[in-house]
Amino acid sequence: MRVFGFPFIFLQKVSCFPCVTLRQTEGEREREGERGREGEREREGGKMATAARKDLDGNPIKPMTICMIGAGGFIGSHLCEKLMAETPHTVLAVDVYNDKIRHLMESPADGQHQTWAGRIQFHRLNIKNDSRLESLIKMSDLTINLAAICTPADYNTRPLDTIYSNFIDALPVVKYCSENGKRLIHFSTCEVYGKTVGSFLPKDHPLRKEPEFYVLKEDVSPCIFGPIEKQRWSYACAKQLIERLIYAEGAENGLEFTIVRPFNWIGPRMDFIPGVDGPSEGVPRVLACFSNNLLRREPLKLVDGGQSQRTFVYIKDAIEAVLLMIVYSKVSGEPAIEVPTVDVSSKEFYGEGYDDSDKRIPDMTIINRQLGWSPKTSLHDLLESTLTYQHKTYAEAVKRTMAKATAAS
Repeated sequence: MRVFGFPFIFLQKVSCFPCVTLRQTEGEREREGERGREGEREREGGKMATAARKDLDGNPIKPMTICMIGAGGFIGSHLCEKLMAETPHTVLAVDVYNDKIRHLMESPADGQHQTWAGRIQFHRLNIKNDSRLESLIKMSDLTINLAAICTPADYNTRPLDTIYSNFIDALPVVKYCSENGKRLIHFSTCEVYGKTVGSFLPKDHPLRKEPEFYVLKEDVSPCIFGPIEKQRWSYACAKQLIERLIYAEGAENGLEFTIVRPFNWIGPRMDFIPGVDGPSEGVPRVLACFSNNLLRREPLKLVDGGQSQRTFVYIKDAIEAVLLMIVYSKVSGEPAIEVPTVDVSSKEFYGEGYDDSDKRIPDMTIINRQLGWSPKTSLHDLLESTLTYQHKTYAEAVKRTMAKATAAS
């Protein structure tokens, strides 16, 4: 069992996913260099380099069949790309949408065959009510569950859907894996940690700055949530409960599992832009919100003064760690841009019932020790790569949307 805090969490296996923090020095940024830009350039050029990967013991990877639930989403699409390019594995891609992975199943424009032709199969189904799910899990050596509602704005406004999606809908996945002796990699969230111990101290208390009062550790940190009336915790509570169920299945019935707790994985295809490829009144996650403001030349909205501290990791670094988990079943000179900001309250931005953690900063000891992994892309480079993608993808569409709104007014 492993839980990784990602950062990750390795429990039977819980892995906490570490990430690049917001306090990176200029020197660190220079040392990281160009790494954060490479992946998207390769993809835009239509080339995905193929490398023969080996396991942690240096042996060739044996082909396996992976049932990936939620393969059509942000993380799933990047993971599918990596698996096709660098492993011999077959992916049974389960989702209700395939827009983000369609390029992996289509023939290239030059008429050549993909090197992975036939190794990714899309199955359009909803895990809530489709009897085909168990047969797909039975066909697989490994199941990866990425399916979830994971947009903070929804936790307040759609608490029932949030709880059902993250707990009730995940129950059959855990059940089928346990009953059929299949390994499970389940994606949870860093939100299961809840509030830091330090957040309960007075704001000027010196201990709030001590790492032991805010750094989150997979096997030590308590999971402290807010009052029941704060619907924002519906997501974290549902995610924690399914973690506890998975852990219990491992303890009582021998389920082999890895739980991954991502801390803000960032990159292309992550989110929607309101009014373009998502609802006009929708509220995506933080970087997409900032992208939307920048594209519309609006002030950046800082919730409750922007005082919360978060950790970010570039999606391609994170996917590299996930591949290690799959294998390791044992365990410039330009002037600064002046962007205005406007302070908004969490109530105004998210609605009634919102509550949050002051810091989400993971300890990376376990994942460093067990997988030898650490993120390589600097905050500067991951932001540049992601925002460049957002601008290329959405700038013209946002202009058209704004023009329509002006004409209609």
